[in-house]
Amino acid sequence: MDPKTSALPDGACCPEFAALNRRSVLRGALALGGATFMVGSATVSASASSPTPASSVLVVLSLRGGADGLSLVVPYGDPGYYSARPTIAVPAGQLIGQTASDFFGLHPKLAPLLPMWTSGKLAAVHATGLVHANRSHFAAMEEVEEAQPGSNARVGWLNRLVGTSSTGSPLQGVGLVNGVPPTELSGPVPLMTIGSLNNASIAADDPNDTAHRRRRSLHTLWDHDHSAMGTAVRATLQATSDITPAVQATNAVSYGSSGVGKGLAAAARIIKGDVGTEVITVDQGDWDMHVDLGDLNGGQMRDNAGDLATAIAAFFGDLGTLADKVTLVTISEFGRRVLENGNRGLDHGWGNVMFVAGAGVSGGQVYVSPQGWKPLADDLESDLHVTTDYRHVLAEIVAARFPAAPKASVFPGLGTYSKLGFIS
Repeated sequence: MDPKTSALPDGACCPEFAALNRRSVLRGALALGGATFMVGSATVSASASSPTPASSVLVVLSLRGGADGLSLVVPYGDPGYYSARPTIAVPAGQLIGQTASDFFGLHPKLAPLLPMWTSGKLAAVHATGLVHANRSHFAAMEEVEEAQPGSNARVGWLNRLVGTSSTGSPLQGVGLVNGVPPTELSGPVPLMTIGSLNNASIAADDPNDTAHRRRRSLHTLWDHDHSAMGTAVRATLQATSDITPAVQATNAVSYGSSGVGKGLAAAARIIKGDVGTEVITVDQGDWDMHVDLGDLNGGQMRDNAGDLATAIAAFFGDLGTLADKVTLVTISEFGRRVLENGNRGLDHGWGNVMFVAGAGVSGGQVYVSPQGWKPLADDLESDLHVTTDYRHVLAEIVAARFPAAPKASVFPGLGTYSKLGFIS
């Protein structure tokens, strides 16, 4: 797509990304492939085991659609940024959290995160991404979430992570998503995906039945059945019992009305419920901004950035002292082109920015590869070039927060790399 001439109708996005929303038609489907069981809006893979408290929790927040890292963390010290974006660039005077290098600044709608930034609990890693550009939403999402180039195993990196110390509990990893479970959770270790915590219940259960007769009858039928179905039912019963404290947890923090706010509010409830969950995934969509990305007066970028910042700030505020064991990282399948297109938007690109927040983070600055920043003016019609393999960022987080997990098992073929130092 030529960035100078691409034309899409107002409000339109990439047709491929729009198709992702059609995955929601699968919501509520009963899945019994292998030993998987549906609980209300929750899909639980089979394994029955009581959860143990988690010493570290990793929250992976996926910015679906290809977020523009150059708008979120602006390289205002690079004149090529302003040359390439005459109508959508964020003015340097409006940026916040400018770095000591006098080069980067944050989008002003990220203001709710400024206290975390100034206190060193939020960092950004720029020019990250896949080693080779992949501009297909479907293919790039899978490649990023598998984090194992060349493999046909279809096992996600988070599934491999929990597999290094699997407790056997379906609640060890939870995907707060509607529809198809994300690739990052897919694999042999039993994990859970759920659309709504409030709907986590045994199908047809009667909330007024204080004697729990339906649950008791299911135990009678399945507790001694060692088939795949019996194992799945026992895992389902265990998971719905274990997640009850998370459903009951409350908070008085305003996450806003956005989908990402609701997702992170649910994540906080699970963490406060102390059900042994170590990894949680949350999605924020609508980052595919081919048309009318907007400026500070309005538009998709302003709104999405504001929702993102409000939700993350509320999440860590909600956790209280539990925030000391929680690390959050954002990831997107790819970034956007450097040059704005003819519709005041941006087409599919390559390099991007990743935010890391919470436990262990050495923040208040933007990290880039030792190679340095590649000037945008070198090729305004191209992409932000990737100088840091995104897996290095994830591996550095895993090494710091899950030191017992062998990186070679979580990220096969990654090899050695230089730490950037954004987390300890």
